[in-house]
Amino acid sequence: MPLVVVGSIALDTVITPKGRRDNTVGGSATFFSLAAARQTRVQMVGVVGSDFPKDAIEDFKSRNIDLEGLEIRDGKTFRWGGEYRKSMKERKTIFTELNVFETFSPILPPAYRKTELLFLANIHPELQLQVLDQMENRPLIGLDSMNLWINISRDSLLKAIGRSHIIILNDEEIIELSEKPYLPNAVRFIQDLGPHTVIVKKGKYGAELFYYEKHAVYPICPEEQLVDPTGAGDAFAGGFMGYLASRNKSDLHFEDYKEAMICGTVLASFLVESFSTDKLAAISDLDISQRLQTFKKSLS
Repeated sequence: MPLVVVGSIALDTVITPKGRRDNTVGGSATFFSLAAARQTRVQMVGVVGSDFPKDAIEDFKSRNIDLEGLEIRDGKTFRWGGEYRKSMKERKTIFTELNVFETFSPILPPAYRKTELLFLANIHPELQLQVLDQMENRPLIGLDSMNLWINISRDSLLKAIGRSHIIILNDEEIIELSEKPYLPNAVRFIQDLGPHTVIVKKGKYGAELFYYEKHAVYPICPEEQLVDPTGAGDAFAGGFMGYLASRNKSDLHFEDYKEAMICGTVLASFLVESFSTDKLAAISDLDISQRLQTFKKSLS
């Protein structure tokens, strides 16, 4: 079934110990969509400027990504620059230029408002609430966020979380948001707001799945080489939600969510092996299938 994602589409400048890439396609909606489109049709909502590469737009269209919800405005696309230190654990933001994204007000096409699955990528909580107000059905809703919104818009974020079903945050963010010192208590705080599923990202230590009262832990899927971790969390979310979209929404169980965790982990492992979306865009279905099998064997 189609999956709607609302998020940022950007041109990134990224520096890592492996090199540098300028004005490369990025943004939360981009990474998410390319991962999710491996399993389902994606309907992307976002905004870019007139400087956004036309070949990137054509590439989106060729990859099962519907762009009716993409707005192209006169002006410059959102741009971000960052540098990763030697271990790639820490990232320093060099610049952020919001450009047309500064006045982004997501308007969903009529068909998108009837979706069965919706993902609210890492954007301002007020925009996430604006999207939720446009939905006509009762979709399964996933939501991502970050410490910036926790710090400057906590109340709005809590409202958006309370209207969602699946929350994806890293361990530091969930502790900060909940104001609980221990992870199980922090997860319970989030679930008490309404979501039945909380996914806690833990960097090189993998991720944890909390589904109602059930719990599962997953390591990272070893990549061939770590080149650029930008967008790894978005690709994980895309793989996760994409898998759920490939199933029957009315008949999802814990085992489906566990399988979705594996899909998200594997697709994120491909993304980080290159700058931007190079590797994720180049791999075949066979590449994905083989890595999925290898990763599953490592878990048994």
